[in-house]
Amino acid sequence: MATAIGELATAIGELPRRWWLVALRGLAAIAFGILAFIWPGVTLSVLVLLFGAYAIVDGVLALYTAVRSGGKQIWAPLLEGIVGIVAGLVAFSLPGLTALTLVFVIAAWAILTGVMEVIAAVRLRQVISNEWALIFSGVLSVLFGVVLVAQPGAGALALIWLIGIYAVIFGVAMLALAWRLRGMLQDMREVSSRVPGTGVA
Repeated sequence: MATAIGELATAIGELPRRWWLVALRGLAAIAFGILAFIWPGVTLSVLVLLFGAYAIVDGVLALYTAVRSGGKQIWAPLLEGIVGIVAGLVAFSLPGLTALTLVFVIAAWAILTGVMEVIAAVRLRQVISNEWALIFSGVLSVLFGVVLVAQPGAGALALIWLIGIYAVIFGVAMLALAWRLRGMLQDMREVSSRVPGTGVA
């Protein structure tokens, strides 16, 4: 048992203790999605700024989570965070983006972050079970990006609603993952209290 806990700690580091950072990513996504829903008349320039702000916030949280968590399996969320920050900076630095360019920027961001999440989930499943939330959010991101690429000429209103729906579902998946990590931390602490020398506080 002590060996299993040690392997888990080596693989995911402090990730369970940082479950609240994952929850913040979920809340940020839901807030972004709700803004898209309640602001249907949003202009393209405002949508660019909203997406840029969300991408940077999500990227920073992902990057901070990866760095603070440590462990062997952090490179995927690390890249995910970098991609988010870069996408957000692109949106802010090019305020004159056309609707078509914005669609491709968002699509590229969604596909890359989705791939990173799926990779992270597959690698983490070696030591963690039931990580469906991370896999689901990754697949959802990839599908969302593919849909945008396949339908680049969708109207502005359709684009806003599509982005809003994606953001809310993604946020819920992140909250589910955060809840799973929180439960995992509690389980690890219980095992640690029964098995001396596991080092889980």
